[in-house]
Amino acid sequence: MATRREKAAQTSAALKDAARHLFATRGYLNTKISDITAEAGRAVGSFYDHFASKEELLRALLADMRRTADEALPDHDPDHDLSDEVQLRAHVAAAWHTFRTHLPVMVALLQSSMLEAPFTGLARTRLAEDTDMLRRHLELMESRGHRLPGRPAVVADAMGSMLAMFAYAHLTAPEPRVPDDEAIDTLTALLLRGLGGS
Repeated sequence: MATRREKAAQTSAALKDAARHLFATRGYLNTKISDITAEAGRAVGSFYDHFASKEELLRALLADMRRTADEALPDHDPDHDLSDEVQLRAHVAAAWHTFRTHLPVMVALLQSSMLEAPFTGLARTRLAEDTDMLRRHLELMESRGHRLPGRPAVVADAMGSMLAMFAYAHLTAPEPRVPDDEAIDTLTALLLRGLGGS
């Protein structure tokens, strides 16, 4: 028999799975909490035992997405040189596959950002959190004399924005979609040229 903790974990996982499914099929804005609980086969009240709001559930899904991104580079070396094509491609591939795996979360994040009041800086804050690893790599490159096209934080934001929007546009498109290797190779080449200054 499952313990209370195990049941709580099962309910949380069921709610997250239901949210991912509904965000992918209906979109974030068209999904209500009651839709999520019905899809999960749980009572509406159980939702509030785990999440204060749909926005808090989305933040939990984003945290899961970030963990996947971290796990995509298990032997990640903080000393990576992103001007090296092989190392840069590994980062681009990790991002691409994370976006593919968590596409419902990407859809939800984009739609939820449309509800944010303008000039709050929330989107930029989230972008800075999502691109922190890139920023640290770029700061290291700059400290070693590599000339970047801008400040490391700004370049990281630009790279992250391009990767995310490109992935969103192509992964949510109808078939035929751009093949994964073509997308990863194209993004790698484009970023490599930008970082190399050529």
